[in-house]
Amino acid sequence: MKGRLFLLGISVGAVVLIAVWANTNRLPPPLELGALAARLEPGEELSGGATSVPDPGRNAFGRSPMNMARERWPEFHAGKRIFDRDWTDVDGPVHVGPLFIAPSCMTCHVKDGRGQPPASPKETPVSLAFQLSGPEGHGVHPRYGAQLDVRHLDGKSAEGTVEVRYDEVTGRFSSGEAYALLRPRYTFAALSKGPLEDGVRFSPRVAPVNFGLGLLEAIPEAALLANEDPEDRNQDGISGRANRVMTVEDGQTRLGRFGWKANQPTLRQQVAQALSADMGLTTTVFPLGQGQEAPSGDAVPEVTPEDLEKLVFYTRLVAAPKRRDWDAPTTLRGKAVFEAIGCASCHLATPFETEEVPGFPEVSRQKIYPYSDLLLHDMGDGLADGRPDGLASGTEWRTPPLWGIGLVKAVNGHTRFLHDGRARNLEEAVLWHGGEAALAQERYTRLPLTDRQALLTFLESL
Repeated sequence: MKGRLFLLGISVGAVVLIAVWANTNRLPPPLELGALAARLEPGEELSGGATSVPDPGRNAFGRSPMNMARERWPEFHAGKRIFDRDWTDVDGPVHVGPLFIAPSCMTCHVKDGRGQPPASPKETPVSLAFQLSGPEGHGVHPRYGAQLDVRHLDGKSAEGTVEVRYDEVTGRFSSGEAYALLRPRYTFAALSKGPLEDGVRFSPRVAPVNFGLGLLEAIPEAALLANEDPEDRNQDGISGRANRVMTVEDGQTRLGRFGWKANQPTLRQQVAQALSADMGLTTTVFPLGQGQEAPSGDAVPEVTPEDLEKLVFYTRLVAAPKRRDWDAPTTLRGKAVFEAIGCASCHLATPFETEEVPGFPEVSRQKIYPYSDLLLHDMGDGLADGRPDGLASGTEWRTPPLWGIGLVKAVNGHTRFLHDGRARNLEEAVLWHGGEAALAQERYTRLPLTDRQALLTFLESL
């Protein structure tokens, strides 16, 4: 049986070696963590490097970078106005729809933060979108398109809605405490174009946070690919791989970075795709209107090129928050547990350094700690949507960055996590991990209560 050794410092100056067994065919022995604590790395509290915002309050996710020059503020705020704009304003020259999911970017990304599933089965989803596929998961649905539009303007009918209910899944920690998880069940209702065929694949996806995206785009491709191990050559049970997707403006295939399955290669395309799919707005990137097979000869994009650039400028520079209590003993203990049980195999605890980005000194040459490798990983049947997306299979998801995760409650007033918001708190999110993360999840359930609490304290500090 093969093991991996972590050399971890202890606050009193001693050192301990922890053997973390990587054989996935059997359960690991209980970890004897003792006085385990992680080293405090210089600058690790600055999740987004010099851009990091020291604001732990309700506006922590929507701030401009701390290193941005004052003369750039007007351009940043011009982009924010487009982000906040309600496109159902009939007095404006352009409005959303007629079928759409949300009337503004901010509707789903409230205060640039994270969405959540509906509070009751009969509530129309607001920040939980349902992507649809054609037969066997390929292409888009022939009648409903790429996503189900649950809202409409006057004179039109919504394509339908989705009722979300949950079944309880119970379990027990090795130390004896019980836990309960929620497994979602989805029922499509009031479908205006007829029922969905048997076997149609769909993917529920809650709106992710909207900060730090310019930094993620600035990570050198080679740095991300260095963590690929699709054949699991080191036999640690982790086989992350990159998604490869097409850039629609030049037809080139590039590394996917954005979206729950890394299905968008650039921030510009990610923004334009959201305008198109979520709000029904055309741009120079996605010029087709709803139901069109080709743009008409005199078609003018509903979002002007100038406004698109302003929105991309804003989205590129929304800053990541600075950590809190990063040097507290319990936090450091939790960080060490996080690394020792294997969470850091995908949610990398080591920093990336961004490359030079022309015109954007704020995000250039920054040491950042997103706690993600941005690669695809098989997360098991429990979290599977069964829907391929680019190279991503129906069980694979991009490792979501963890920076700012401890501030979701302060900013958005909830603690719903994972791609569909099923987890009601961070612990439930950990417990849902399967596939490549199954061994880390199992190790978590075998930890004593104090170490589980320490790990959650560390996550709250991010």
